[in-house]
Amino acid sequence: MFEDRDARGRRIITIGQALRPLETLLRERGRERRRPDWIEARPAAIQRALARALGRPSGGWYVVDATRRIGARPVLYRIDGRELVAWRAADGVRLAPDACPHMGASLATGFVREGRLVCPWHGLELDGSPHGRSRWCALESYDDGLLTWVRLGPADPAVPRPILPERPSEFLDGVIRMEARCEPSDVIANRLDPWHGAHLHPYSFARLRVLDETQDRITLRVAFRVLGPVCIEVDCSFHCPEPRTIVMTILDGEGAGSLVETHATPIAPGRTAIIEATLATSSRPGFARAQRLTWAARPLIERIMRRLWVDDAAYAERTYELRSAGASPATLAAVPDRPGPG
Repeated sequence: MFEDRDARGRRIITIGQALRPLETLLRERGRERRRPDWIEARPAAIQRALARALGRPSGGWYVVDATRRIGARPVLYRIDGRELVAWRAADGVRLAPDACPHMGASLATGFVREGRLVCPWHGLELDGSPHGRSRWCALESYDDGLLTWVRLGPADPAVPRPILPERPSEFLDGVIRMEARCEPSDVIANRLDPWHGAHLHPYSFARLRVLDETQDRITLRVAFRVLGPVCIEVDCSFHCPEPRTIVMTILDGEGAGSLVETHATPIAPGRTAIIEATLATSSRPGFARAQRLTWAARPLIERIMRRLWVDDAAYAERTYELRSAGASPATLAAVPDRPGPG
């Protein structure tokens, strides 16, 4: 247990597994000199990292929602300008165009009978097989065990399945889905700016220090608040495995191997669904028993996630608002970009 100060100079107490001394890590990476976060967060560098992320292949895969939220009733989802209906058949979740191939009724207002989607207007039953002149049929989808994905557009044989990070084998999970007035790139840009964390979320992060930046990964040390001044400090990283996903991975400290996956799915121009999954793991004895209490822990995990995204969605919406007005953080910045770790 150690006493220290947070980003606002207030007393904090750090507990948990000991990490390598911060000064040693910074010296190894040539980052001993401490600069204010408003200088460290270089807009042009963030934009370059975003451009690299957006240039990665996706195979046309989009995250829909947590798989467990798609159950016995059909659900309407709007993804990239399309209206889709999701339902659970005997062999898993299916997605298809929401318009009935008979006369266009919204299938999401129907019901499911023995795994078949039943149209609310005339009782047409659909199992996902091609039907009618429009060749209505289920779309290619994928259940990764936590999230459901759908492929829109032509199939890319080079990306037969969604590109996923390496996940822990055992975890407690929580998934939230919320919408924001922005583009998917604004959501990814938010996560490529970790320097805002202790300023925008002082109730969750006591302090943050970036340890290293490469073309594909940002590594940092962050103190998460547990209760009041009590914090747990960990080393973690952010990287983008595909253009609409950014992953935070705990590398060292309590919960090493845990992930937070943030997925940004376009709904329509200027509207984005943020689907975030937390996969918390631990090497401590007793974690297997804790997993049996997932039903109790999940609401707490999701409440914390949602609170953070109230602020982060406002950040992404502000970025979109500025860009729509012809401005951007890179053009507004008073400090020029400074390459190198410094």
